[in-house]
Amino acid sequence: MIRLIIADDHAIVRGGLKQLFALSMDITVAGEAENSQQLLSFLNENSVDMVLLDLTMPDLGGVEMITHIRAQYPELPILILSMHNELQIVSRALKAGANGYLTKDNDPETLLVAIRRVAGGGRFIDPKLAEKMVFEFEGSVQSKPHEKLSEREFQILQLLAKGQSLNDIGRDLSISNKTVSTYKARLFEKLQISNNAELIRYYDAHRLNM
Repeated sequence: MIRLIIADDHAIVRGGLKQLFALSMDITVAGEAENSQQLLSFLNENSVDMVLLDLTMPDLGGVEMITHIRAQYPELPILILSMHNELQIVSRALKAGANGYLTKDNDPETLLVAIRRVAGGGRFIDPKLAEKMVFEFEGSVQSKPHEKLSEREFQILQLLAKGQSLNDIGRDLSISNKTVSTYKARLFEKLQISNNAELIRYYDAHRLNM
C-alpha cells in the first residue's frame, strides 16, 4: 500500500484526488496539507511513502519546498502535480530533487502510473513535457542568463512578466515591497536589462512561458 500526503492549497483538488485514490486498491491518503508549514509539520510527525506536491504553495515556493523536504528526508519520493508546464519550472523542480513531474491536465490513469513508479523508487516525467525538454536542452552547453537566477528571482521574473505590480507580488509572496524591489534589481542585473519592457521581451524570447 502506498501511503501519500497531498500538498495542494486548493480544497477541491485535494477532494478530487482523494476520491480518485479511494477507487485504487494500492494507494491511500495518509494526510493532506494546504500550505508548506502544514506539510512539514505532518512529515515531522508521520511516516509516508511519498509526497504529492503542488508547486504553487502560499508560503514557500515550490522549489524551496522541495529543497526543504530533500534536506530533511533525503530518500522520500516527491511527485510534482502542477498546473505549470513551463520548461524552466520543470527543470528547476527536478534539479531541486523532485522524482517526478506531472501536469494537472493529464488523465487519472497517467497520475496513478506516475505515483506507482515514483513511490517504487523510479522517476516519471510528463510525456508531453519530456520531448520538449529534450529538444530545448539538448546540445546546450552555454548557460543562459536566466539559469543563474535564484528560485525566488525566477519566481518574481515570472510575476513581473505577467504584469503584476511590486505591491501585488509582495502580497502574494508575503514579503515586503522593499524585498521585492531588491530581488527585481538583482534579476535585472543578471539578465542585463533595465526596464519591464525589456524583461517581457526577454521572457518571451526565451519561451519561459511555455
